[in-house]
Amino acid sequence: MSIEAQAGRQAKRHPWRTVAVAATCWAGLFVLNEWLWDRLVFDVFGLEGRVGDAVHFFLFDTGKILLLLTAVIFAAAVLRTFVSPERTRALLGGRRQGLGNIAAAGLGVATPFCSCSAVPLFIGFLSAGVPLGITMSFLIASPMVNEVAVVLLWSTFGWRVALAYAGFGLVLAILAGFVIGRLRAERWVEPWVLAVPMAAAADGARPTWAERFTIGRAEVRTIVGRVWPFLVAAIAIGAVIHGWVPQDFFVRYAGPGNPWAVPLAVVLGIPLYSNAAGTIPLIEALHAKGLALGTVLAFAMAVVALSLPEMILLRRVLRPRLLGVFIAVVGVGIVGVGYLFNAIF
Repeated sequence: MSIEAQAGRQAKRHPWRTVAVAATCWAGLFVLNEWLWDRLVFDVFGLEGRVGDAVHFFLFDTGKILLLLTAVIFAAAVLRTFVSPERTRALLGGRRQGLGNIAAAGLGVATPFCSCSAVPLFIGFLSAGVPLGITMSFLIASPMVNEVAVVLLWSTFGWRVALAYAGFGLVLAILAGFVIGRLRAERWVEPWVLAVPMAAAADGARPTWAERFTIGRAEVRTIVGRVWPFLVAAIAIGAVIHGWVPQDFFVRYAGPGNPWAVPLAVVLGIPLYSNAAGTIPLIEALHAKGLALGTVLAFAMAVVALSLPEMILLRRVLRPRLLGVFIAVVGVGIVGVGYLFNAIF
């Protein structure tokens, strides 16, 4: 029997023991992460100056973000096993505008999907009869204000910034969904979406803890397996910015003295594609170079909520007029949040 098969049998027999061992290993790696790279980069290999700073930034941030990503995705996946998709659809479908937008945005916080991964759920909610505006609140909140983004922002910028980002992002998702809902824009949804049959309800069997943990491990493998190349690429770009881009380069063109810095950051973020975790190294490096916090967070919001790949996918679901309304409402909201962050922080 292979080692992997033996580990699988052990996990089924003693699920809590397996999770406890994994959590202990995770905590040890997280504590050792900075110490290890300090010793290797600066003491063992003797790297100094820009090269040393860039290499240390890349290695430390890669370890930190992958560890945090793994833990948060696993915990969120286990928690979601207590609520079935059918129950969620029924819950949102019975809500009115306002309360429904709040519930949908709250659901988005608990789902660490990138923008493109959230589109299939968006289609499922619409086909199940959930109002368009309420579904839009979920679509905006899911990639932008999920628990992964909040935890990583907390570890990078502190709890005040993380909570403010979550609060402003939720308000943006709720208000944007509410505005779109008031436009009665269902007529601008492609007809095939509303004709998609709703999936059959689950049989009601409650999974065991071993099955819940198996689902958590599977989701970690799936999500991390999909995003790690983009994540490592973003960290590498952030390391180059951190080590070699002159201090005054970004400040000159998008610093606090430029009143158009926030809209410019939003426009530059739209062609890019990443999940929330992938933007953290970039905004960390850009903020360290002197860009205002609201400017870099507006950039991150545009990348995850208005990315070009997501717009291409949404065009298969929404007619051009509704897609234009979505981009305009969310874009104006992100710009407003950016200016508000700059005023507060």
